[in-house]
Amino acid sequence: MSATRMGRINEEIQRVLSELIRTVKDPRVHGLISVTGVDTTADLKYAKVYISVLDKSGADEVLKGLKSAAGYLRRELGRELSLRATPELTFVRDDSMDRGAHIHQILEGLENKE
Repeated sequence: MSATRMGRINEEIQRVLSELIRTVKDPRVHGLISVTGVDTTADLKYAKVYISVLDKSGADEVLKGLKSAAGYLRRELGRELSLRATPELTFVRDDSMDRGAHIHQILEGLENKE
């Protein structure tokens, strides 16, 4: 499959999951949750969904709640998208924003020393 098609599929899965996460009734899935990215395998069997949570203290509970709701999210994703196969969802915590902020602080510290 071409890279542009996979990119469009990943973006569409990300868009739909962002909307669907708000409908999850699990009490562990609360707060501001962002889907920052999706990586789907070429055969569309598996998708790794990167999640960013504003409240860092409850991030592990949110991931557990999303893992338990993965079947519901997969079924609804299959209804929204017309794909050959609906991928199995794996949720991963995305800490890239924190790492970027930390690197920014280090660079500002270096500028202030000079």
